[in-house]
Amino acid sequence: MDHKEIINKIKPELAKVINFLEKELAKFRTSRATPSLVEDVIVECFGQKFPLKQLALVSIPEPRQLLIQPWDKSYLEGIVRALERTGTGANPIVDKDAVRVNLPPLTQEYRKDLLRLISQKQEEAKKTVRRWREEAWAELQGKFKEGKIREDDKFRGKDELQELVDEYNKKIEEIGERKKKEIME
Repeated sequence: MDHKEIINKIKPELAKVINFLEKELAKFRTSRATPSLVEDVIVECFGQKFPLKQLALVSIPEPRQLLIQPWDKSYLEGIVRALERTGTGANPIVDKDAVRVNLPPLTQEYRKDLLRLISQKQEEAKKTVRRWREEAWAELQGKFKEGKIREDDKFRGKDELQELVDEYNKKIEEIGERKKKEIME
């Protein structure tokens, strides 16, 4: 085993961190409507719980409006109840066989809260990246002590590991900054 194998082992985990962060931030409301705001909202129907996306089609007829079209009319009441509980300030209105959600403009207060939350999510992601770096570094040191890798490979591994961590931290920053910009629009 060489240092590259140890580093390559954590790459998929770091990719998961980025993927998770993107999904989390997609749930934050910007000035534009997006299906990701509601598609994971849990709806109770017939004593069971389902994510909204399994019960309805979510579209965007206007920049600040969502149109939710349930596959079955009997889901309407559960969907409206679930949407009222989300805390997005959205006001769901039943319109024939669908639900319209008009999103109010973002207040300065709400924007500040969102910016703070984004920073928290970024920090959590960076912490997870650090944890993977520490795990890989500990493994590198362990393999060196066992005589399975040479000392120069251990230090080369440390440098490559840091480059990888820097690359992922940069991605975390870019994703967060992009979302913050959307919120301030």
